Amino acid sequence: MDAQERFFDVASQDQLPPGNTLKVKMAHGDILLANVDGKVYAVDDMCTHEDSSLALGCLKGELVSCTLHGSRFSVVTGQPMEEPATEALRCYPVRIRDGRIEVCPGDFQDT
Repeated sequence: MDAQERFFDVASQDQLPPGNTLKVKMAHGDILLANVDGKVYAVDDMCTHEDSSLALGCLKGELVSCTLHGSRFSVVTGQPMEEPATEALRCYPVRIRDGRIEVCPGDFQDT
C-alpha cells in the first residue's frame, strides 16, 4: 500500500454519535469528522473563507456551519452552500474497522 492509500486510526466510533462532529489531529492538520445518519465523513476542519475551526460550528443534517461568518459546508461533498465561503473543503476517505474510525489523508505523509 502506498502513502496515498494509507489509512490512519483517528478515533473510536463511540466518540462520534449520529448528528455530531469531532475534530482530530493529523500530521498535515486538523480534520473534522461528522456522523450524518450513521455514516462518517471527514473534511478539513478550517473554514475556507477565514481561519476558523468548523468544530466550533453546528452540524444540521449534512451541513456544518462556520461560527465566524455563517458559511455552511456539506460534509459529504465539501462544497460551500452559503457565502461568504466560495472554496470547497477537502474531503478524505473514511472507513470503519473494528469500531475504529480510520481516515486516509491522501498524498500527505505521516510524521
